[in-house]
Amino acid sequence: MHLVSFIESGAGRIGVLDPGRGEVVDLARAAPGLPRDMQGLIALGEAGLREARDAVASGAARLPLAQVRLCAPLRPVRNVFCVGKNFRDHVHEVRAQVVAGQGAEAAPEVPIFFTKSTSSVIGPGEPIPASQDPTETADYEGELAVVIGRGGRGIARAEAFDHVYGYTILNDVTSRRLQKQHQQWFLGKSLDGFCPLGPALVTRDAIPAMAALRIRTHVNGELRQDGMAADMVFDIPTLVAALSAFITLQSGDILSTGTPAGVGAGFAPPRYLRAGDRVAITLEPIGTLENPVG
Repeated sequence: MHLVSFIESGAGRIGVLDPGRGEVVDLARAAPGLPRDMQGLIALGEAGLREARDAVASGAARLPLAQVRLCAPLRPVRNVFCVGKNFRDHVHEVRAQVVAGQGAEAAPEVPIFFTKSTSSVIGPGEPIPASQDPTETADYEGELAVVIGRGGRGIARAEAFDHVYGYTILNDVTSRRLQKQHQQWFLGKSLDGFCPLGPALVTRDAIPAMAALRIRTHVNGELRQDGMAADMVFDIPTLVAALSAFITLQSGDILSTGTPAGVGAGFAPPRYLRAGDRVAITLEPIGTLENPVG
């Protein structure tokens, strides 16, 4: 299922997107016993998904997609967990821009984790505020993001997918100069509005073949990134196991899995985002996350 958060008639609700028919099932009306926000639905696990599926099958409470405004599928309670240098081609293209002393010329031996602030999250269609970056080095990074369902600590690699609720698309927007100046990645990646998320949260059962997922990023219609999930240095089970070995994962946590080659910093000269640009990240079957740049 494609789960969405949306606003209609001034009220925020959650629903199920039917991409083929261009409709949204309003769960507040079709399944009034369910929570009104995505965090609450995720916490219910499979029981909540069964009720949502029944609501879809009933044919009730359908709204034209054009009548609603999609928001970020969920608002994380904690910082978004991210992984750096998780595609080998991306490691090589940005080795000159990576903070000194981080082994830029080789893929990392263990996952490199960092976080993005909750205030950086925005939804599809919302402007990326590149103008708020005084260094004028805002860059895009199209990524597959994992949403945790059942939390836990010390999750075994073989059991990792049992803790995955679903997937969405994340744009890890980054101020490259701030990233280098501060000798760490958090500040340059956590400016307000620097984490577009969406358009939908697709449940785990809808994407059984993870390695076949293709990540494509277009800027102003030009293809910049084109990578496969199979090319990750560390796959999703490895990332979940490595992170949960030290941090208790919670229901609704977001883990973004890294970006392939083709970021603006990799060009000579760099091609950073400017006001008026449009960034569109496509990852089927999730859809396309598109944002203008302001």
